[in-house]
Amino acid sequence: MNKEEIMKIIPHRDDMLLIEEVNVSADGVAEGKYHVRGDEFFLRGHFPGNPVVPGVILCEIMAQSACALFADKGGNFTPMYTGLNNVKFRNPVVPGDTITTECKIVKSKAIFYFCEGKVKVNDKVCVTAEFSFALAPATNNKL
Repeated sequence: MNKEEIMKIIPHRDDMLLIEEVNVSADGVAEGKYHVRGDEFFLRGHFPGNPVVPGVILCEIMAQSACALFADKGGNFTPMYTGLNNVKFRNPVVPGDTITTECKIVKSKAIFYFCEGKVKVNDKVCVTAEFSFALAPATNNKL
């Protein structure tokens, strides 16, 4: 999926659309990519002179790539982050890095989906987490 296809699943737009492409493999793993250019809003004040991508942004990038797993669920909904557990930050991400994500659904119940994911740079794990979503009915969605 490219940015236009991703925007059909999630309502995020610039500056908060933080995933450039994502593909879902045959085994149900969403693999996303984002290249950190260095001019992003979240780097301006996060360690000036030594910018590091904030952990919350890395979690958001991971979550946005996971939303590709909902593309085939049908209906008019907005994936809403409902939980984030067991987050581990292992290595920093800096300008010039290309982030890759790997996310999968491990359980679902009604509109709730429970996922596991990781963020990597050059095959080095930077973040691991468990997280969840609700596919909330879209009431004011302009998708």
